[in-house]
Amino acid sequence: MKKRVTLTLLLSFCTLLPTLAQTPQTNDKDDVVKITTNLVQVDAVVTKDGKPVANLTADDFEIYEDGRKQAITSFAYISNVSRSNVQSKAEAAPKPDKVTTDAPPPLEPVQRDVARRTIAIVVDDLGTSAESMNQIKNRLRKFIAEELQPNDLVAVIRTGSDVGALQQFTNDKRVLNRAVDLLRWNVCSRMGVTVTAAVESVGENSCYYDSRLRTMKTLRFILDSMGRLPGRKSMIFMTDNMPVVLEESNSRTDIGIVTDSSEKIRTGPTKPDAHAFDIVQVGQSVRDYGSWLRRITETAIRSSVVIYAVDTQGLQLNGITAADAVYERIPQTAPRITALVLDRSRTLLMNREGSERLAKQTGGFLVRNSNDFGLDRIVEDQSGYYLLGYRPTEETFNRQFHQIKAKVKRSGMTIRTRFGFYGVSEQEANRGRLSAQDATTLALISPFAAQDLEVEVNSFFANGHTNGSIIRSFIYLNPANLSFVPNNGRYETALEMRGVVFGDNGTVVEKVKHDIVLSLGENEYQHAMRDGLPDAVRLRFDMPAKKPGSYQVRIAVRDRRSVKIGSAGQFIEVPDLNNDRLALSGIVLRGNDAAATPSIIMATPPGRRFPVNSDLQFSVLVYNATPNLVLQTKLFRDGKVMKTDTATDVTSKDNAGQRLITNVMRLTPDLEPGHYYLQVTMTGEGAKNKKSAVSQWVDFEIVK
Repeated sequence: MKKRVTLTLLLSFCTLLPTLAQTPQTNDKDDVVKITTNLVQVDAVVTKDGKPVANLTADDFEIYEDGRKQAITSFAYISNVSRSNVQSKAEAAPKPDKVTTDAPPPLEPVQRDVARRTIAIVVDDLGTSAESMNQIKNRLRKFIAEELQPNDLVAVIRTGSDVGALQQFTNDKRVLNRAVDLLRWNVCSRMGVTVTAAVESVGENSCYYDSRLRTMKTLRFILDSMGRLPGRKSMIFMTDNMPVVLEESNSRTDIGIVTDSSEKIRTGPTKPDAHAFDIVQVGQSVRDYGSWLRRITETAIRSSVVIYAVDTQGLQLNGITAADAVYERIPQTAPRITALVLDRSRTLLMNREGSERLAKQTGGFLVRNSNDFGLDRIVEDQSGYYLLGYRPTEETFNRQFHQIKAKVKRSGMTIRTRFGFYGVSEQEANRGRLSAQDATTLALISPFAAQDLEVEVNSFFANGHTNGSIIRSFIYLNPANLSFVPNNGRYETALEMRGVVFGDNGTVVEKVKHDIVLSLGENEYQHAMRDGLPDAVRLRFDMPAKKPGSYQVRIAVRDRRSVKIGSAGQFIEVPDLNNDRLALSGIVLRGNDAAATPSIIMATPPGRRFPVNSDLQFSVLVYNATPNLVLQTKLFRDGKVMKTDTATDVTSKDNAGQRLITNVMRLTPDLEPGHYYLQVTMTGEGAKNKKSAVSQWVDFEIVK
């Protein structure tokens, strides 16, 4: 019997987590590159004058494997942008209030089955100068404000920080802006304060050479992790320095311009001394990073990730500047100044060679000599792509590298695609099925909610617990999805509940696991099947919040009997209560039948579904309360204000600087059913009668 084989995209790679070493890559049904015994499917982007072209047919293309033309047997164009969700720059989000300094309302979470762009923005702080880092931050803030669309999934990751299990991809601008704010020049960066260092600069950090290898290892880890996400993805790699060949200085002779105390100029070969600086290093050893770049490329191809590289050096002056300590008698030093200019030009070119190779071989492109970094071009290039398929031959499965080349017949057009793949047997490609434990872990770290079980989470910050601040989550489950079994006159189901708090760069700062048995009496069970879990059945999940900051909370629930999994997550701000600034807890919502004076710490779990033409009750705790507090509430849908209640003076007894505020918003009959956000803003008078304001958001659904 003929041995059945398939294609995979190579070798052994970095694993996502030790427990996930056998995790299979999940593919969408119609928008990924497929390579099987019956079909090799390659993604390609076609542009004309730099703009994507989306109206071509199969007859407009030719595709070659190892130089041999293949008959195109399948063809499709996949759009990554849903027209209904595209927000033009003219339709900018509402500007924040000058007092509250609020960001625009959060967007609805991106669903797995919608058209989207999944983008990892990787900032190589280990290979970026302080000058470039400032420019990167400015450009990324502009990108988030103007280019990010509702269905874009984006992560901002630093190579010089712990990457964690998997950076949380999100469309929440609050999370992304927080990540940009945390970008800093790294003391272990192989670049200095400026892109072109002054000629008097001597020496390197002790971690200089290690930083390049660490950058490459981090890139490979991120790419492998992105392989766990469905569909075609992209990476924007931003760096000043990614050469193919590294020149190391061992015993060397330096050719430079050296001034001594007598102001006599010595030119030509010299031995290094306290006054020397390097322009060209002669006699150095060479380290070739080509093999590492190849591995990164292979990982990107395997994970269906296109790399776009940004040379953040931008436009640079290669000549002498005021920062250079060069003696003023230029005529006698002109040859050496020429050498300096040539060396700087050569260095700028070498610094981007590795980035250009990664981009070219994975189907992306390099942005060079641009101070705006071309992020708008990169995002536009990802608006859609073609899938070109052909039937492979037996020679395709010979474990050798196979080069792919695609051509577009129409004139004036450019096509880009991946540069090839390797053939490996199906036995080697098969990673095995997920264990129940691994499936739960994957549900926690994926940006998409697992939906075997219907799970909703309302998480918020609160303080007043005996152990300090906590992140409290109320969990809503649809009991119809759970596998209840009769037991001594009751109905029981065993659940595993796992929670993770992700901090900066995807690092796990807290993780908690609870095993519970949900036991319902006959009446409770009948009520649950008909109307959901009763309020008396509280599913509460607490995790400590040891430090102030911005966090992503993810909770996964697994039914132990059926092995079904559901997950949900939320963005949480934990304020610093020690600075005496006004702060708010999260918002607890209640319907008409709720208690009159709810407690933030012991609140009833909300389902967050409320009927139209009813009263929506909400409660928050105010910390570091000041006199003359003013409450303002607004209702948002699709980024637009649907209702604004009159600002209300809040009077309440001061309880050690805390105030429990409870109020009501009427859900009027004119509000259409759908997903809404409630914004609660509290304004008070601080020192010197200056106003300070804080806001919190909570989402809910209006139903008929």
